[in-house]
Amino acid sequence: MGVVDIGSNSVRLVVYDGAIRSPTPLFNEKVLCGLGRSVATTGTLGTESVARALAALRRFHAIASILGVKNLRAIATAAVREASDGRDFIRSAEAALGLKVEILTGEQEARYAAEGILMGFMQADGIAGDLGGGSLELIDVASKALNSATTLPLGGLRLIDTTGDKIERAQPLIDSAMAKVDWLKRGMGRPFYAVGGTWRALAKVHMEQTNYPLRVMHGYTIPTRDAIAFCEQLRRAKKLANVQGIGELARARREVLPYGAFVLERLLREIEPSQVVFSVFGIREGLLYSKLTAHERARDPLICFAEDYARMRSRSIEHAHELCRWTDQIFALPELRESPEETRLRHAACLMSDIGWRAHPDYRGAQSLNVIAHAALGGIDHPGRIFLALSVYYRHVGPSESGEGISEQLKALAHKRAHKRARIVGAAVRAAHMLSIGVAGVIDETPLTFDGQKVILTLPKSYAGLDGERLRRRIDQLALLLDRTAEIKTP
Repeated sequence: MGVVDIGSNSVRLVVYDGAIRSPTPLFNEKVLCGLGRSVATTGTLGTESVARALAALRRFHAIASILGVKNLRAIATAAVREASDGRDFIRSAEAALGLKVEILTGEQEARYAAEGILMGFMQADGIAGDLGGGSLELIDVASKALNSATTLPLGGLRLIDTTGDKIERAQPLIDSAMAKVDWLKRGMGRPFYAVGGTWRALAKVHMEQTNYPLRVMHGYTIPTRDAIAFCEQLRRAKKLANVQGIGELARARREVLPYGAFVLERLLREIEPSQVVFSVFGIREGLLYSKLTAHERARDPLICFAEDYARMRSRSIEHAHELCRWTDQIFALPELRESPEETRLRHAACLMSDIGWRAHPDYRGAQSLNVIAHAALGGIDHPGRIFLALSVYYRHVGPSESGEGISEQLKALAHKRAHKRARIVGAAVRAAHMLSIGVAGVIDETPLTFDGQKVILTLPKSYAGLDGERLRRRIDQLALLLDRTAEIKTP
């Protein structure tokens, strides 16, 4: 499935592997056309912007044909909706694309953005804001229900246009628009989900300035007080070019960044949320989510991704599921009792534990860590990513390793408890592979039991030949992490 998103600032094509719970982008291209650059003052789309947009759409049509996209949807947002020549542009856009373009209402924009949040996060509960070039959509998301929604004329390009690029004139416009929304205080103490290219650019600069070790945008979180201070710093910068990290952004993004920062700053002061959570899932992913069945929506996006990845990259998805059950025995111990969130993370780690098997043995740990930490995962925060990555890392290098090659900053993103659990998971999977050799149907027949301070592995007669020095060493490593001694029972 593909989505063409004709926004006020950018025109983008994203092609996904299907309308599924955890979609993977197969192709993603955007062109910063600035269609909404002068709509507020002239009421029309700029001639140059229209020409760039139509050229991009013709290319997108050719790309979709080459990729054999069976279901291509095209949507247009605020700039096209409001411009007097918007309908003329749409006719040309439809000719370029060879399909109908749907002009979304402000409320539809807000709802698709909120459904994108539901696609990308588990148990999302807060205010979602999608900042585009022409407008800001806000919606209250709680317990998978979409509540109050509104659209405000606060897009970055619109503010540049209406203020004559004088940022000091923007505050009364921002505050006046927000004052008309009487439900914003419902977001107090809840997360604020930030959607849109301008706010993602802001987060990218923040990562650069703080030397954040995991350069993954989805789920990146900043405490509200820190976010306000950072936005104020960007807004007040005398020379934006001198701001650390700004050189990483496209020029068209840089010009709207101070205005996006100003909108976010005023919004955070008004709402007083617990934190700002950045999302790469937005309108396009929300469009996919709206097409899912109720059953598909109810599935866990992290587990769906892990299963799909295991099918593609591991030796046996059946064995991966067996690892989930085999490690359940260990984490049933009273001192290791898990929360539901910890259980799903452990299961995801088991499912992805063999994705590096084709790599050279000396590099499997580091390569698996890098792949998992930076994968296009949904339904997981950054500490959860690090837990998954560390679990699979220790599965390859051994739990007694110092973690050489992993930055201390990266390890610090996982709590001490999570780091210990990652070592145990890694040791357990490592031991299980000594039994199964990666083949399904073995470890279900070789249970672990606990008797006082002993970890007992029972090998039935049919697998008694698996006993040996390497297996005993790995069971000993696992037992040591559990503060127990190991015993292997054979007939």
